[in-house]
Amino acid sequence: MPTTRGRKPDPDRQPQTVQKHPDEYQRDLNPDHMAGQNISPLGETEAGARRTAYDAKDLHRSLGDAFRDDELKQIPVLRSGERLQQGATYIDLSESRPREFTAMGDMAAGPPHWYVAKDQVPYVIWNRLIGEPKPGQEGPGTGS
Repeated sequence: MPTTRGRKPDPDRQPQTVQKHPDEYQRDLNPDHMAGQNISPLGETEAGARRTAYDAKDLHRSLGDAFRDDELKQIPVLRSGERLQQGATYIDLSESRPREFTAMGDMAAGPPHWYVAKDQVPYVIWNRLIGEPKPGQEGPGTGS
């Protein structure tokens, strides 16, 4: 019986991405290969630096009055094609009043949506994004 004791796990290996069927049968046997996986189809090295609200021109323009540039750089936005993590909380900044929702395993980012994961944003900025700043968390031009 094989054992893994004493072995170090390979950090680059993602078993979910391994193709287990011959090419000619892959599509028939596994039509939605990565559905429900909590990893992005773009690996960290392939995706490069994360995209933020600061980098997305339209988003920067729409949030620029409420957030400083350094704050916009703290709001990572999913790239087109990236899957949302099942069970995680997100908002869609393309909505006029973003509201929290829980992602399903078959959801992926793409136009016209600007998805932001709650666990990737500082809570002070998150509260302002959803329109519920706490006392002392107001941003530029919101009073206080």
